[in-house]
Amino acid sequence: MNHDLNEKASWHEDPWDGPDAWGSSEFETPPRDVRPDSRIVLIAFAVVMSVVVAVGATGMWYLRQVNPPDLVDGSSVVATNFTVDPNDSLNSVSQRLQDEGFIVNAGVFRWYVKRKGGIDLQPGYYALIAREHIGNIMKKLNTSPSATFTKVTFPEGFTLAKIGARIEEKTTRITAQDFLTAANNPNLISEYGPIDPTRIDGAPYRLEGLVFPDTYQISGDESAISVLDRMLRLMERVGRQEGLPDAKASVGKSPYEVLIIASIIEREAKLEVDRGKIARVIYNRLERGMPLQVDATLYYNSPDGSTFTDLKATDTPYNSYLYNGLPPTPIASPGRAAIKAALNPSPNPQLSDKICVGIKKASNCAYLYYVLSDAKGGHTFAATQQDHERNVEISRAAGFLP
Repeated sequence: MNHDLNEKASWHEDPWDGPDAWGSSEFETPPRDVRPDSRIVLIAFAVVMSVVVAVGATGMWYLRQVNPPDLVDGSSVVATNFTVDPNDSLNSVSQRLQDEGFIVNAGVFRWYVKRKGGIDLQPGYYALIAREHIGNIMKKLNTSPSATFTKVTFPEGFTLAKIGARIEEKTTRITAQDFLTAANNPNLISEYGPIDPTRIDGAPYRLEGLVFPDTYQISGDESAISVLDRMLRLMERVGRQEGLPDAKASVGKSPYEVLIIASIIEREAKLEVDRGKIARVIYNRLERGMPLQVDATLYYNSPDGSTFTDLKATDTPYNSYLYNGLPPTPIASPGRAAIKAALNPSPNPQLSDKICVGIKKASNCAYLYYVLSDAKGGHTFAATQQDHERNVEISRAAGFLP
């Protein structure tokens, strides 16, 4: 024990002996120098830039919808009439604005309008500039229209006299006489007018049958000439759609003659099934040199209260019982269906058809007669005078004829 004490007493610690001298590095893991992976940085940067670009592109796209660049030809600075109809909604107006080239995107327009408080649409005409800032378009549509209008419907089969009376009734500003005076204005011309203008010398109205029956928006400051011009142009457009310019090749008649035939069909046929057959009767009788003997021609421009007996005995160019061929002008404004029938008459019946009984040659069986035969306005057709007379007696007995 003394030996140990002596040994302990003789011990001297060296500076490097003991925990304090060693330092913490001998016992702890040294901290790592953490640096971000360059690939992760690049990916994150790319994502951020993609978002920025996407947001920027979306913003740029939106701005181009809201304020699109002017048209190349500069036509965007010209104000054009845009019509808001009585039953229009934001959806219908926005779609028509896009279709007519005033705006680029109907959906963006609706979204913009809803965010800006909406539009109180009023029927009328608005002067808009195509591809203008949609805020300006919205503002203009939110103000009173530049001109109000009246919706006026002219049914198929109306004469110019009836159209004039309807305009006077509905607008109270354009009189029937204003309209009928304009109907003889030599400056109003249709591409379907008569080849020989002398044909209509003495006719009541030179534009009869050349205007298209439809519903029109007539503005408060529009003239009778302006209304007539629009009606003439619409007839030209419908005629082109139906093939009227090619009438000579298809049915051997001029466009004007086809419109005369179409006007007779319009006044005579009440049912779709009869239109083509009545057209064929007219063509057959013309080819055979037979008078048309169409009652509707007698009543054209006749005095109120005139009887059939009196009219049949009256010598006028419209008396198709006295004169062969077509009347000098159409007797009404034909609609699309009548024009189509005049250009596409039904074929004559087959020899096996019941109306051909007793006829030995197919070429001799043709639609030549018809008579009103039911309460719906339908007709019964015949190929012989004898059968027609029998049909007339049946119709008279049934109360369909006087």
